[in-house]
Amino acid sequence: MWRSAGYRCFGPKGLLGYLAVRTFSAPALPAGRITALQAMDFWKRHFVERGVTEPDHSSHYILAYLLGAKTIESLEQRKLTEFLSPEKTEQMWKLCSRRLSRMPVQYVIEEWDFRDLTLKMRPPVFIPRPETEELVELVLTDLQMKSGTGVGADNQHTCLEVGCGSGAISLSLLKSLPQLKAIAVDQSQAAVDLTGENALRLGLQDRLQIHHLDVMKEAETVLSLSSSVSVLVSNPPYLFSEDMTTLEPEIFWFEDHAALDGGNDGLKVIKQILTLAPQILSDHGHVYLEVDPRHPPLIQRWVEANVEDMHYVETRHDICGRPRFCILQREESNRDHKLDLD
Repeated sequence: MWRSAGYRCFGPKGLLGYLAVRTFSAPALPAGRITALQAMDFWKRHFVERGVTEPDHSSHYILAYLLGAKTIESLEQRKLTEFLSPEKTEQMWKLCSRRLSRMPVQYVIEEWDFRDLTLKMRPPVFIPRPETEELVELVLTDLQMKSGTGVGADNQHTCLEVGCGSGAISLSLLKSLPQLKAIAVDQSQAAVDLTGENALRLGLQDRLQIHHLDVMKEAETVLSLSSSVSVLVSNPPYLFSEDMTTLEPEIFWFEDHAALDGGNDGLKVIKQILTLAPQILSDHGHVYLEVDPRHPPLIQRWVEANVEDMHYVETRHDICGRPRFCILQREESNRDHKLDLD
């Protein structure tokens, strides 16, 4: 399975170094024939020389993709020692030259695996990270507990995803839960288009509504589309604005900044989501957020002070031990009780 790296930072010279990399020309095609292993080693050396992150993985993923495999390890040894055809050699040089420009490998090969799905990828749509697979697992566990062993015909649920990107979260949930329905919104038309394309390829389009909406500017429209959902899930833009310039070139230059920058405190979109949540969720519905490790205590205090009918349930840690996920629940309000009595 393709694996995606999380965020990494580089020092103050990072951007200058990247600009210098962009001025280099790509290596010329070899004059003679070359084996797959030789091509892989050749490009690994060039990636190292130009400061490309994960040079091993980059050359491995690209070559495996060209040879029709997910990983180098899954290929027969003879394929690695055979000469590449002129066409494959040219493709290898073309794709590796893109990686040399610091384009993320996910965009280079135009696909990436997320849990048990292979998703199409293209810039500038946000690339799903491994942490978000953990977020999906949290949501799945909740929905499966609510419905016994799964979402049955008598236990239908609707999920709203804010900021769908490539559709990774919604599509993964739909794939695992056959009776689930989902609504996905994103402020980026490119993301909406890519989510729709991935849904169609996976045969999940009938249970997914996709809308081009900005939750910050079109809150009323979001509310009209998604009242009484069981789960609100989001991997929102949560980076602090001041941290944006410390991102690696792969992220800073190729991914949509609107999907990354969460404002001065990283909470701009998160606060909007949580403000709308009581009007969107059914009684005891849950919110699941992927956030910066600095955020959970800030979110808990802010919700307690500013949002009625929402209870901060817990913080969960990611596989690296960082506080990464916030779980909240909508409680019945006094207003709801009065309506019931009437």
